[in-house]
Amino acid sequence: MRGPAWLVLPTFNEAENLDRIVAAARAVLADASPEGFRILVVDDGSPDGTGAIADRLAAEHPGEVQVLHRTVREGLGPAYLAGFRHALDAGAGAVLEMDSDFSHDPADLARLLAPIRDGSADLALGSRYTPGGAVADWGLLRRVVSRGGCLYAQAVLTAPVRDLTGGFKCFRAEVLEAIDLEHVRSRGYAFQVELTYRALRRGFRVVEVPITFRDRELGQSKMSWRIAAEAIWLVPALRLRERS
Repeated sequence: MRGPAWLVLPTFNEAENLDRIVAAARAVLADASPEGFRILVVDDGSPDGTGAIADRLAAEHPGEVQVLHRTVREGLGPAYLAGFRHALDAGAGAVLEMDSDFSHDPADLARLLAPIRDGSADLALGSRYTPGGAVADWGLLRRVVSRGGCLYAQAVLTAPVRDLTGGFKCFRAEVLEAIDLEHVRSRGYAFQVELTYRALRRGFRVVEVPITFRDRELGQSKMSWRIAAEAIWLVPALRLRERS
């Protein structure tokens, strides 16, 4: 890796979780990234005070925690893209993404970063559906919707990845620089599919790291049927656009 690892944490109304998730991520990355690390909180104007908490954490941990305030809530995809650009401009060697609600276990950050650091992969995916992966705390309907969405995307795109919709990832910086972030159009559920597909189409090495995904304990989920439905028409459009 050419520089430090950056973890991008998009937030909207995560005041109940932010202190704990940043503390847990700092503890893991301090050991997992000898090149150094940064945690970038990208807050979309949360009315619950998440942005103020992020500012306090940045003041308490200068050089490790930074904050990017956005005044308009545009969706998960644009928040991540803003965070990715910030990290790349600052010289990141690897960029990680993770939910801020403990759905993803911060301890797994080290497992995602390892294949990037040792050069065996360009993109590491935290996968619920590869052998050893699992989902906990979900009801049957949500399991069916999630698994069905992955299978749909996999079939339409003929992509050899079991968990295309997962949002726990580690990119080598060169991958994000090569996949043309300026033209990523997906905002919600399909955003994760688009990033992975773009990486695959450009010949990057993608590995799936088994994880256990858990439902959030505090706060409210941002998932909606509108966000999930976005993928129904965006995934075929993505294949046409990328292959044209």
